[in-house]
Amino acid sequence: MKSIAAKKKLNNIAEYILYLYQMEDLIRSYQGNLEEINQYVVSHYPVEELEKSEISSWFEEIKSRMEQEEILEKGHLEETRKLVDELSKIHWQLLKTDKTYFESYQKAKPHIVQAVMDAEGQDLGNEIQICLNGVYGLLLCRLLGKKVSDEQLKTAESFGEVLSLLNLVYQQEIISRN
Repeated sequence: MKSIAAKKKLNNIAEYILYLYQMEDLIRSYQGNLEEINQYVVSHYPVEELEKSEISSWFEEIKSRMEQEEILEKGHLEETRKLVDELSKIHWQLLKTDKTYFESYQKAKPHIVQAVMDAEGQDLGNEIQICLNGVYGLLLCRLLGKKVSDEQLKTAESFGEVLSLLNLVYQQEIISRN
């Protein structure tokens, strides 16, 4: 898990964020019970015992952070929120400077506006958070075997395109920092 997360963080920041959302939800679904997570999740991974032990420790670390940040019931880890904010800053820069990004964003914008209207006053966060939530919602529907409408697919595709372009710039910035 830790190595999977590390690879995702290195290669695709949006996938990494979505992966952390998924792990937060998994921990919540077991009410933070690490024994059950080990029994029903970790024990079924097709890896050696040493790696299972590392995975178990990783879940313990995530759960501990969730407890410290008081998000065992809802919300996201501070690390994840900071990454979303960082992507949002890149988003606002690109809207002003990158024509390709701006065109991609224009395809997603009606779906972002629709999400805000559908929320009826609930705070959905910034536009990048809305895109991430849309893609994550599609992922959850598929995991749960729910029927996905053409409109949901179209929305997730437009959000995914924005996130993909953001990832490219994010990766370039990470490389230039190091």
